[in-house]
Amino acid sequence: MVSRVIPVEAFDLVIFGGTGDLARRKILPGLFRRFCAGQMPAESRIVGAARSQMDGAKYREFVAEAIAEFGGKVASDAEKLAAFLQQLDYVPIDARGVGGWEELADKVKGRKFVRAFYFSVAPGLFGDLAERLHHYGLSDKASRIVVEKPFGRDLATAQTLNASLAEHFNEDQIYRIDHYLGKETVQNLMAVRFGNMLFEPLWNSQYVDHIQITVAETVGVGTRGEYYDKSGAMRDMVQNHLMQLLCLIAMEPPAKFEPGAVRDEKLKVIRALDPVEPHHIVRGQYLSDDEDPSYREGVNDPRSKTESYVAMKVGISNWRWAGTPFYLRTGKKLAERASEITVVFKELNHSIFDDDEGGHRNVLSIRLQPNEGITLGVTIKEPGPGGMRLIDVPLDMSFAEALGDAGGDPPDAYERLIMDVIRGNQTLFMRGDEVEAAWEWTDPIINGWTERGDVPKSYESGSDGPGDAATMLARDGRSWRAIKT
Repeated sequence: MVSRVIPVEAFDLVIFGGTGDLARRKILPGLFRRFCAGQMPAESRIVGAARSQMDGAKYREFVAEAIAEFGGKVASDAEKLAAFLQQLDYVPIDARGVGGWEELADKVKGRKFVRAFYFSVAPGLFGDLAERLHHYGLSDKASRIVVEKPFGRDLATAQTLNASLAEHFNEDQIYRIDHYLGKETVQNLMAVRFGNMLFEPLWNSQYVDHIQITVAETVGVGTRGEYYDKSGAMRDMVQNHLMQLLCLIAMEPPAKFEPGAVRDEKLKVIRALDPVEPHHIVRGQYLSDDEDPSYREGVNDPRSKTESYVAMKVGISNWRWAGTPFYLRTGKKLAERASEITVVFKELNHSIFDDDEGGHRNVLSIRLQPNEGITLGVTIKEPGPGGMRLIDVPLDMSFAEALGDAGGDPPDAYERLIMDVIRGNQTLFMRGDEVEAAWEWTDPIINGWTERGDVPKSYESGSDGPGDAATMLARDGRSWRAIKT
């Protein structure tokens, strides 16, 4: 099946941090793939802006190398690459000074196209960039800015960050990007829920026993040790990525699939979250293995109390989910790289089969990465004679197989989200009050660890995490799904 490409109008996209790792690995290769798909009009222009001193020609060389490494199958198309590079330019710029701003203004002002500014820089520069865009007349009511996480490190800093952006841009101009929301499977979660009579009537505490959300990584902190030790799994993953997944799976059906309605329902979920009790949280730090040092060695702090793993039991106090636990976990140096949402339905109240020992549950598993797809576990008769013996089997749909695009690369999350920015569609982006509400729930958890002096539990690299996480579910008569691809 070949995906339908929806055209966008011509645009100017300025990438602050245009020579950074995110631009090199994701943004620029993604834009090239959209160009190859016919989704970047010839009048469009991409301008890189960063501290590096180079001209447009050198920047095009930089972009060509990035696409060769990260562009995927289309990277070998030399003709299209040459045409794409002609739409690129570059300006050396000082985010906190005056250098480069007049030159950038000369390149952008006067062009009557959609104008977007991607802040692929440290959050501490967001306010400076917003102020200078306003000062140099680069922004108008039709302009848009894209900001990367982290959106603060607590409620106070998030409020300060939102206020600094609001001085120069309206909320409908601010696109807070979380690449998880651009994943095909995450969006399919909404389609599965709200587009099928099969699921939505059962999507509540009457029929659902519990829900698990897992985001597991096999890598350690690597070169990000200094940053990560000031953040930890709770700030780096739970407050944003896992929170967004939780909202999408728990929210009420919006009146329409449009930005305001979807984000209103997500906000209601966050505000209905119960406080998390200390015995419903497990934190961990990975030990060393043959490939990597331990977490504490990786961050160069033998007394670090920052978690590389966190698991928790979360409750939602509303009519739909009261009494149904949500189990969240994420961590580094785990058994497999896997992101998965699992909806475990309740057992039948009564089995009509005499030989059936019970224990059968329908399980809906949504795999976000890798091998994106959906699996529904159903109970059937075991083949062969000898009575009605029941077994559980999966109905498995791999998106790569079912929705393949004739050998092309499936759109990356960043590709989809950047095109949504150009279209002016904020459905898959976080609103300011949503970010602040998430921090309002998260802050007491983190503050509690500090006040109690909690120390994370050690766990073996390549495992499923600390044993205490399994014990937490065992107390409820449940168990984690095995982390596997």
